[in-house]
Amino acid sequence: MVLLLRYSGLRMQDAACLERSRLKNSRLFLYTQKTGAPVYLPLPPAVMTVLENTPNAHPDYVFWDGRSERETTVKSWNRVFRKIFAMAEPPIAGGHPHRFRDTFAVSLLLKGVELSHVSVLLGHASIKITERHYAPWVRARQRQLEDDVRRTWGVADLPQRGSTSAD
Repeated sequence: MVLLLRYSGLRMQDAACLERSRLKNSRLFLYTQKTGAPVYLPLPPAVMTVLENTPNAHPDYVFWDGRSERETTVKSWNRVFRKIFAMAEPPIAGGHPHRFRDTFAVSLLLKGVELSHVSVLLGHASIKITERHYAPWVRARQRQLEDDVRRTWGVADLPQRGSTSAD
């Protein structure tokens, strides 16, 4: 479950009730956009292997038994995560499974993935929603880009004081 949440950015209910049929060719089918185009997310091979080999009494789902209410399943998983966060050393105050979704989004942004693409992967109705939640990370990415450019400056690349030639 942790791997799925971390590498897919799914909401807890979508992860807890994930249908195995949505996992194909090392990709997770997320949803169909308003344009009718399907959105797929590639998953790391190790994550796909774990998901494909996760035993479950119901063959159609990765984690859900298919009998209980979806909300009951989500509450059960939230209790599991509360225990995990409390047992962590040190305990993770305010730990919540949604942090994995945030980690997914922020890791994409910090690797240079466009905000509009992150918005699509998160299934947000508007890029404005993504901007509101992840604007601080977009600023961090700007600082990262500036630092990347500065690292490329070598002494030999800089014009020398008093130099008038334009190479």
